[in-house]
Amino acid sequence: MIAVVVSRADSASVHIGDRLLELADWDELTDDSRADADGGGTYYRHGEFELREFDELHIELGHTDARSSSSGQATPDNVADAFSETPSFVAFVSRHSGETGPLLTAHFTGNFGPAEYGGDPSELARTCPNAQKRVVDALAEHAPEEYDVGIECTHHGPTDTGAPSMFVELGSGESEWDDPAGARAVASAVLDLSGVAADRERQLVGFGGGHYAPRFTRIVRETDWAVGHVGADWQLEAMGDPAANRDVIRRAFEMSDAEYAVVDRDHPELEAVLDELGYRVVGESWVREATGVSLSLLDRLESDLSPVEDGLRLGEREGPEYDVVSLPDDLLSEAGGVDAESALAAVHDRSVAYETVDGGTKARGRAALPEEGAYDGVVAALADVLRGKYDSVERTERAVVGRREAFDPSAAAELGVPEGPAFGKLSAGRPVEVAGKTVEPEDVRTEQRVVFKV
Repeated sequence: MIAVVVSRADSASVHIGDRLLELADWDELTDDSRADADGGGTYYRHGEFELREFDELHIELGHTDARSSSSGQATPDNVADAFSETPSFVAFVSRHSGETGPLLTAHFTGNFGPAEYGGDPSELARTCPNAQKRVVDALAEHAPEEYDVGIECTHHGPTDTGAPSMFVELGSGESEWDDPAGARAVASAVLDLSGVAADRERQLVGFGGGHYAPRFTRIVRETDWAVGHVGADWQLEAMGDPAANRDVIRRAFEMSDAEYAVVDRDHPELEAVLDELGYRVVGESWVREATGVSLSLLDRLESDLSPVEDGLRLGEREGPEYDVVSLPDDLLSEAGGVDAESALAAVHDRSVAYETVDGGTKARGRAALPEEGAYDGVVAALADVLRGKYDSVERTERAVVGRREAFDPSAAAELGVPEGPAFGKLSAGRPVEVAGKTVEPEDVRTEQRVVFKV
């Protein structure tokens, strides 16, 4: 069951709730066991969704409160306890307030440090990274043209939700909170969560960066990884010394069901603690390279070749078996000078993985090739690239040999041609006059032969 929480104290939440009820056929039910203010009274069911309304703001929901405990009706120990069964996850539909213009966003809750806006200090709620990934995609599908879509860092309460949970928000001001199209987009995105699990196999924790987490938004939207808790720079500052807050850091991973971390910007003390706790810190490039690839295979490739952070890139061919070979770097360099894109493709298209330089733009070093004969295919493809520069290209057993006719400055000098513009004309294939005699381009050309060992 997927729980949907509407707060009557939040006009945007009420607006989204109204759109949810309009967009699907709901059964109207009654729960007399708890107060109407605490999710009791009238509530709604549609398929696997259950929608309940609460008087308090979402950020204040959590523990039993004295206002309703004297009513003789049950009060929820946490949000999930108010529902008819334990939810697979909870979606708080809410307003987003800020100076960001029209924005649809999702985020998790908790406090890396003090609890200034609900919840408990240094406590983090259980996340649902896979559900957040799906709802962000759905928000992008349904968003009106003027709305941006993204995720935010972890912030505010509640921290004791009783089940994995997330906020799905409409922002960022009064005009958007009252916007039927924006509210309908959020409602549609929530309904698209039908059949979606809270977690997936690939989840990570984010640290650093700004509140609106652009790096982690990219990971959520462009890779097959989901992101759990995100401790932005301001949250890390509020938390304090990482070494003194190991339990908070560990909790972020436990509540995100994750073993990997991406750290945005420079946080060496934090990275040292993450290493001591046994969590692997990876970069965005690693996450992208790992997308669609077996993590056990990637571990082997990084061990046999080099880390992704040092330039390892995944090719088009699949493992798990491969041979590590040295690439013909001189041939690669020459082919890259002729057609850089084709030279890289010659390796990329035929390898499981390969080492690179210059930010992944040039293959150099070693490669993991999937089968016998793949190396010859790489060499043949690079030889084809050379044909854009050489008159003839020949493959021998141990080399690729390029031949071409080229301007010979020494031959021109012997014929009395002065250096300067005349050299340029002959090199470009145009004749020149020297001491009343015509020197033709073919008079000063010679064959060049360049050998690239393979």
